[in-house]
Amino acid sequence: MMTNWISATCEANNIRIHYTRTGGNKPPLILLHGLMTNGLCWSDLAGKLEQDYDVIMPDARGHGLSSQPNGKYRYGDLAEDINGLINALQLTKPSLLGHSMGGMTAAVLAGMEPAMLGGLILADPTFLSPRMQQEVYSSNVFDQHRQMLTMSFEEIVADGRRRHPQRPLHIIETFARARLQTCMDALDILRPPNPDYKELVRHMKIPGLLIYGDKGVVNTILATELRILNPHLAVEQIPGARHALHLDQPELFYKAIKSFFDAIETRHIH
Repeated sequence: MMTNWISATCEANNIRIHYTRTGGNKPPLILLHGLMTNGLCWSDLAGKLEQDYDVIMPDARGHGLSSQPNGKYRYGDLAEDINGLINALQLTKPSLLGHSMGGMTAAVLAGMEPAMLGGLILADPTFLSPRMQQEVYSSNVFDQHRQMLTMSFEEIVADGRRRHPQRPLHIIETFARARLQTCMDALDILRPPNPDYKELVRHMKIPGLLIYGDKGVVNTILATELRILNPHLAVEQIPGARHALHLDQPELFYKAIKSFFDAIETRHIH
């Protein structure tokens, strides 16, 4: 895995966007990570998907090896970055899979440029009520991250092993590295208000799948409500998964996205 992956940057939306890419003449699939992680945090999933897809894993602004501009960390900015990346790499109808912050970014981009995209998977996106947005913003998340940035890589890995004893070490290390590469400004994405996710879902024009776990941001009540707003939105719950679905239940997560994308491919062929 990763032997012939490409690590590169492109200029888009007035910043430098770093991305990792599996390559090959295959349908393009862009994976959008969550807050305080980076593109490489998708490595295990990309290893499974690279046989069938040209997987592109960008680092969001303020994360990984991408630019850390002053200000401009709203969902509209992140969506414009991906729009710019798609144009810079001349990708034809890429599909998007976004987790958490990446899920909301994907939903915003789908609202801006539906004709540009093939399909859309929202993995426990940050579809928070205004009250919850305020709670998160007022929480100690900023202090926690500021504290983390003073810690060594080894300390963060030790902390990760303590909190997630069941996770493989290489995953904990990848996430620790990503954490240290996240600038404080990036957390401004948490400042309310978020885009109106109900409006975004209502007007979604491309094939979409919402995946959520037993305990995360999205629950069954919200998933059902979104399904009513847009009957074209498929919904799947992954048992035994919390917010980090792809880490908690990697096999079930892979199966869910693979069958969704296979169904889209079939539709395109017929």
